[in-house]
Amino acid sequence: MRGRGNARSSLVQAVSLRLSTWHPCLDMGHLHRPRSSTSHRNLPHVFLLFLFVGPFNCLASYSRATELLYSLNEGLPAGVLIGSLAEDLRLLPRASGRQSQQLLHPERTATEGNPPLSFSLASGGLSGQYVTLDNRSGELHTSAQEIDREALCLDGGGGAAWGGSTSIASSPSSDSCLLLLDVLVLPQEYFRFVKVKIAIRDINDNAPQFPISEISVWVPENSPVNTRLAIEHPAVDPDVGINGVQTYRLLDYHGTFTLDVEENENGERTPYLIVMGALDRETQDQYVSIIIAEDGGSPPLLGSATLTIGISDINDNCPVFIDSQINVTVYGNATVGTPIATVQAVDRDLGTNAQIAYSYSQKVPQESKDLFHLDETTGVITLFSKIGGNVLQTHKLTILANGPGCIPAVITALVSIIKVVFRPPEIVPRYIANEKDGVVYLKELEPVNTPIAFFTIRDPEGKYKINCYLDGEGPFRLAPYKPYSNEYLLETTKPMDYEQQQFYEIAVVAWNSEGFHDKRIIKVQLLDDNDNAPVFLQPLIELTIEENNAPNAFLTKLYATDADSGERGQVSYFLGPDAPSYFSLDNVTGILTVSTQLDREEKEKYRYTVRAVDCGKPPRESVATVALTVLDKNDNSPRFINKDFSFFVPENFPGYGEIGVISVTDADAGRNGWVALSVVNQSDIFVIDTGKGMLRAKVSLDREQQSSYTLWVEAVDGGEPALSSTTKITILLLDINDNPPLVLFPQSNMSYLLVLPSTLPGSPVTEVYAVDKDTGMNAVIAYSIIGRRGPRPESFRIDPKTGNITLEEALLQTDYGLHRLLVKVSDHGYPEPLHSTVMVNLFVNDTVSNESYIESLLRKEPEINIEEKEPQISIEPTHRKVESVSCMPTLVALSVISLGSITLVTGMGIYICLRRGKKHPRENENLEVQIPLKGTIDLCMRERKPMDISNI
Repeated sequence: MRGRGNARSSLVQAVSLRLSTWHPCLDMGHLHRPRSSTSHRNLPHVFLLFLFVGPFNCLASYSRATELLYSLNEGLPAGVLIGSLAEDLRLLPRASGRQSQQLLHPERTATEGNPPLSFSLASGGLSGQYVTLDNRSGELHTSAQEIDREALCLDGGGGAAWGGSTSIASSPSSDSCLLLLDVLVLPQEYFRFVKVKIAIRDINDNAPQFPISEISVWVPENSPVNTRLAIEHPAVDPDVGINGVQTYRLLDYHGTFTLDVEENENGERTPYLIVMGALDRETQDQYVSIIIAEDGGSPPLLGSATLTIGISDINDNCPVFIDSQINVTVYGNATVGTPIATVQAVDRDLGTNAQIAYSYSQKVPQESKDLFHLDETTGVITLFSKIGGNVLQTHKLTILANGPGCIPAVITALVSIIKVVFRPPEIVPRYIANEKDGVVYLKELEPVNTPIAFFTIRDPEGKYKINCYLDGEGPFRLAPYKPYSNEYLLETTKPMDYEQQQFYEIAVVAWNSEGFHDKRIIKVQLLDDNDNAPVFLQPLIELTIEENNAPNAFLTKLYATDADSGERGQVSYFLGPDAPSYFSLDNVTGILTVSTQLDREEKEKYRYTVRAVDCGKPPRESVATVALTVLDKNDNSPRFINKDFSFFVPENFPGYGEIGVISVTDADAGRNGWVALSVVNQSDIFVIDTGKGMLRAKVSLDREQQSSYTLWVEAVDGGEPALSSTTKITILLLDINDNPPLVLFPQSNMSYLLVLPSTLPGSPVTEVYAVDKDTGMNAVIAYSIIGRRGPRPESFRIDPKTGNITLEEALLQTDYGLHRLLVKVSDHGYPEPLHSTVMVNLFVNDTVSNESYIESLLRKEPEINIEEKEPQISIEPTHRKVESVSCMPTLVALSVISLGSITLVTGMGIYICLRRGKKHPRENENLEVQIPLKGTIDLCMRERKPMDISNI
């Protein structure tokens, strides 16, 4: 597949762009011939001839340029034939004579003085890296450097211009990848400048790849079915077209999700996660699957990444008590501050959605509220005042657990008070940790087994055995402190977290064998440390704004939470270092604004980071990403690629043929960037395809009727209101040889002229004058005599350039009579010249004695042998190169000058005719005959009117 066998299967296209080669063809020598007394009358003729001939000199050069297009697959080995320039340029078949021998046998003709044909790159560059060019044969082969399309065009490709001998061209709107080369064909006499384009075809040699190995997507648990979420970081495949990423799929859909792929107008495919079933974070808060990207190659290549789908919490659960009632017993001698019970409700939500506040019901009597305190955060019930003798023995405490947006949960605590007669054991605390007003303060990051206090247990009765234990929940432990008796140490058992629980209330209880006890309430307050960083509600903040916004426009308000307290939980907001300078973020409020107008055409998407920093020491921070999309407005008019367009079209171009492409762009997107083209003027002749921008003519165009057209094309976009622009189109018709020469003199084949026998050899007798409506070489006229009849018609000769007929030999007595010359008037048109014929009748005699006799001779069909000899006009070649762009103004000027010249010639002819008509016929006797030169028309010569010729 990569060998030499598929070399000629590469696509080869050759387009030759050539300009016609113009040669000067008019010999001015005859303008300087002495003319005796009539020379002053020929000055207008000379002036007119210069008017016709002068403008054509700007075209007297030639230019050759050729383009070749090849295509081949990337990754081919060295030595694969790309193409043969000699064959594809058809140099060998077109050579002839010595040039053909040189092409076929360059080694032999080189020794004979003709240098061999050679091919070379215009200059150095990438040619030695990717291709090799045989200087003698013109064959292009792949080099040892393997062509990698992705490295060539995606990394280094850019610029669509020809640079040096080689360059790379790639278009972002298409899949083409071109290697451009400039080749020179030498030697100079066969010089040709060839532009070679090598299109590199893509093969499926790259697998899709995700930019990150783990992709996270957050889905709210209340998302309805068919919710669509775009998956960030789609897979990338350097290959193009069908070899690029075509589809995505999940390895495990968990029966809850599915995957869809959407393609935008640029051909980019984005995977979307679709929710297909109900979600419940409390049941399952995370799903893990594998996302697979597949390209369209054969066989297809795959890429994968881990997709983690996190279920974010909403407040869909309310607090619930496990029990509906608890029974509590309190001794009458209990110490104030002693916790007597704890009520705790459960909320399955997270964070602020799970916060619970406890309160007494309005049914609880005020005296019960005064006796028992309920902590609204922890749900701990403590003895708030001493139990007096008149206090009720039973208290019914109805407690409510309140959650955000929920109906309170209810629990009942029945508190029974037992009166005490004997003295209970005494508990004497000695605090090690910081203590104030009965509250012990501990840092949340204190290590395990941090001592809090010593407790000494005493028996006032001195006769009972005492047991001591710790009542309440928390990471605490009360253990005997050996070797001492009745000494106990209270310490921590595990690290404590302020964000999970800030306050603990425990009790040290001492019981004697008679059932009497004492309780010492210990309140532990944790001190917060800065161990939590701020957290944004969403790691990716997606925003949109319409372009051309007002300055300081509001974008969004950022919000981040910090579980720490105090200044450690105060959050300030800052822009990341990658944020453009025209975005502003209020450090306190988190309001994000943009200070300047955004232009979608300049930049459509912005992506930068924002930071949330707390005030702890040291401070902690977290980062979120802001993804801002600028929405399009119709604020750009369509723009033509060129200010003016010029097209050169050969005349007789068929109707609805493709004249040229009008390229227009609109920087807006979507419908605002859709452009419709229309011809403003001369729409009855020209039409334009909106889709392709192709300009066409409805009818065939004739240069002789009109040589150029000026159009105005309007481009209107699809916005509301629509914007438009116009451009000027100039169409110049190039002449083709479609008009034969028109003989103006003689006016008919029945005209004749009297030639006196005394006419000297070399004297002009008459002339044939013709014009051609075409231009350039198509209008260069040559005259020749192709048939003769008469006594001695070879006595007359015609100038092939001017059409002047002169006497070659002296006339004899035997030469009297009618001489008939069949003159061929031919142009130099390409590819085939056109011609006309006219009969020139010369009557040799001293006078015209019998006109009817001459007319009878003219009516007879002449027996004339046609000579096949063609007129020979030496045309001096020129090698001055004319650029097509530089001749464009000249062609326009040429058309104007030609039209003016024809008008001037016609006017002068009428003027000369009027002057001659005023003269008496006898005044013309014994005067030289006026022989019209080329460039003038003798409109006064009448048919069959004899003309006297004098040698005086």
